[in-house]
Amino acid sequence: MTAPSEFHPLTLERHADRYWRRVSSYGFAAHQPLVPLAGLELSQAALALPVAFVQYGEVFSCVAVVGMRDGECLYVAPDGRWLGGYMPARLRSYPFGLAALEDGQFALCMDEASGLLSSSPQDEPFFQDGKLAPALQRVMELLGQIQASNAVTLQACAALQKHGLLKPWAITLQDDAGAQRKLEGLFCIDEAALNKLEDSAFLDLRRCGALAVAYAQLLAMPHIQSLGALAGAHARALAAKVAPTQLPTTAAGDLDLSFMQGDTLRFS
Repeated sequence: MTAPSEFHPLTLERHADRYWRRVSSYGFAAHQPLVPLAGLELSQAALALPVAFVQYGEVFSCVAVVGMRDGECLYVAPDGRWLGGYMPARLRSYPFGLAALEDGQFALCMDEASGLLSSSPQDEPFFQDGKLAPALQRVMELLGQIQASNAVTLQACAALQKHGLLKPWAITLQDDAGAQRKLEGLFCIDEAALNKLEDSAFLDLRRCGALAVAYAQLLAMPHIQSLGALAGAHARALAAKVAPTQLPTTAAGDLDLSFMQGDTLRFS
């Protein structure tokens, strides 16, 4: 179990004589079944990960579906390796994040419970000459891009909801114990409704970037079946005490996608 997050703003007073280590394990994400996605990364994420919409109150947002139950991320191997072909930006930027300030600005923060805070000069400095060190400046820029993209993505999701294009996604998978498991609380694009849109509504979606979000989610839907294969790989690895390294392969070493054929979202 990972330690609770303790995000603190980076300041000269607190961090001038401290250092940080780069992530060597993604165990911090091992209990996250959903990972937020920003619109700027959807085109890449959709090629490798299942993407869905989730509702928080009246607001919808995009997420990568990386687990079949609470407290589980099937894309993190027991030894902390990331098993997916794409890693969401939120995970790549860890242990750093942004916190909103009262003046509308954002402060760069670090999760000091991550185990990556250091006192050794051999590690990465937080500051150089009183300013953010170059490596952290790049992290700040990435987080700024994510923050700006999130606002646009939320607007796109709101437009999809407005035009009646989000529907509950009924998913039934077989977990590593062979039991049927339903994934609830996820939404997907109603493709039939999308194809019947009036021209004015279609143009409205295109102008706010919602069409790109819709097509990315549709493209990513078949990846939901990879969760079953990963659950099986985790179960076999647990039994053999060996971490899974990849999805099933053919005799020639190619990725075996035979389990993705057909329209049913069940695993044998």
